[in-house]
Amino acid sequence: MGRVRMRTKLGVAVMAGALAASAANASPDLFRDLPGDARDLNDLRWEKRPVLIFAPSRDDPAYSRQMELLRAQVDALAERDIVVLSDLDADTPSPLRQGFQPGGFRIVLVGKDGGIKLEQEEVLDPETLFSLIDGMPMRRNEMAN
Repeated sequence: MGRVRMRTKLGVAVMAGALAASAANASPDLFRDLPGDARDLNDLRWEKRPVLIFAPSRDDPAYSRQMELLRAQVDALAERDIVVLSDLDADTPSPLRQGFQPGGFRIVLVGKDGGIKLEQEEVLDPETLFSLIDGMPMRRNEMAN
């Protein structure tokens, strides 16, 4: 009985480690800094659903909380072709930052078609994000296939 319990604990630990490694490996592709010279998101059109996050700095409490919530959902982000792009340089605004003119924290969902689907200045619950995306015609098509 001691061996079974030990193997089970070891199995759970190995599984947890594998899941953490999987999440860590997925993170670099899903979470990126928005290039300072980015004028548009055309290179992502029809391939990804960009989530833009504007904040004054990495130390911004809303930014930290938003990233914590999103990093806990890497599988759901990947399943929906989401890429999270952060713009944290208010002192040297990118053309995209200039276009959105965030006064502080702002999160923007851009659809695969390039249209703005959501824009808000509060931390966004991932489930709200996923529900919105899952209700889109293109996403419903993806889920059906």
